[in-house]
Amino acid sequence: MEIPTLTLAFGKSLLFTLAAVLPIINPLASAPVFIQLTEHVDQPTRVLLARRIGQHVIELLVGAMLVGSYVLHFFGISLPIVRVAGGLVVASIAWNMLGAQQVTGDDQAQMAQSVSDSNIRIRAFYPLTFPLTCGPGSIAVAITVGASLHSSRVSESLANFSGGLVAMLLVGALVAITFRYAARLLRPLGAVGQIVFLRMMAFLLLCVGVQIVWDGASALLQGLSAG
Repeated sequence: MEIPTLTLAFGKSLLFTLAAVLPIINPLASAPVFIQLTEHVDQPTRVLLARRIGQHVIELLVGAMLVGSYVLHFFGISLPIVRVAGGLVVASIAWNMLGAQQVTGDDQAQMAQSVSDSNIRIRAFYPLTFPLTCGPGSIAVAITVGASLHSSRVSESLANFSGGLVAMLLVGALVAITFRYAARLLRPLGAVGQIVFLRMMAFLLLCVGVQIVWDGASALLQGLSAG
């Protein structure tokens, strides 16, 4: 019976997608900025805003995962090339995260000035969802993950993408929950704890990027051998 095999494929895809996407989304790293940008907003509006950001994150990631590979196929780009390029992007982002400072700076200050009670629902997408929480790097990772979930067997592909969809839903839910309770969650960590957490997630993401590059390179080498 194929059910155990498909269940295993579902679980692997779910864990793989979480390991690839969650470190770069990293809601805990964005939570301090979210608190700063919504400092003068009442709590009910902040809760609504957190939920909408989570929904927007899901929409962006799922769309990139499901449609991104087909868009690339339309332009004649092979999946192994996508894996190699996407893995290099992931590894590069992770490397930069390992040496980056906390998420602060002039850009965040400028965004803070643009958020107010009157336009905060519009700002739920820009800049709070894109690019603050789910930027171009996250979308590139989602496209790469979607390309990696394809299989020669339809049933296995469905199981893989089901696991990926559940993972994206979990990521969006984690973003919404983290932002809603950001003040409580970050209080015990302190500044040093947040930096340590970010570095750990960056190293995990670097490993995922190397794995994606290896999968793509292996497929390319097999193609050369067969030719």
